[in-house]
Amino acid sequence: MANRHRGEIEAWLGGERRVLVLTLGALAELEQAFGGEDMLALAARFETGRISAMDAVRVIGAGLRGAGAEISDAEVARLTAEGGAAGFIAIVADLLSATFGGGAEMK
Repeated sequence: MANRHRGEIEAWLGGERRVLVLTLGALAELEQAFGGEDMLALAARFETGRISAMDAVRVIGAGLRGAGAEISDAEVARLTAEGGAAGFIAIVADLLSATFGGGAEMK
């Protein structure tokens, strides 16, 4: 069970309920993936509401690995999400909200 107070969320990915969390290590991974941006720059980048498929793969992958899953970005890219593409975007938005305290939970 995910603990939102620790920044954890739960999501259906690949037919399984999975926990995701952006730990400090996962955030460092994202900083490197997005060209060395700092955490505030990462938050600002995603605050615009624009996200590419590769952005989603990287964020979801980092979140899964932050929660202890041993999964590559290539494996993440092959997963399915409830709701299709919109489901992936909702997962990313919820994870970023839980991490950076962006307000209300997404349903």
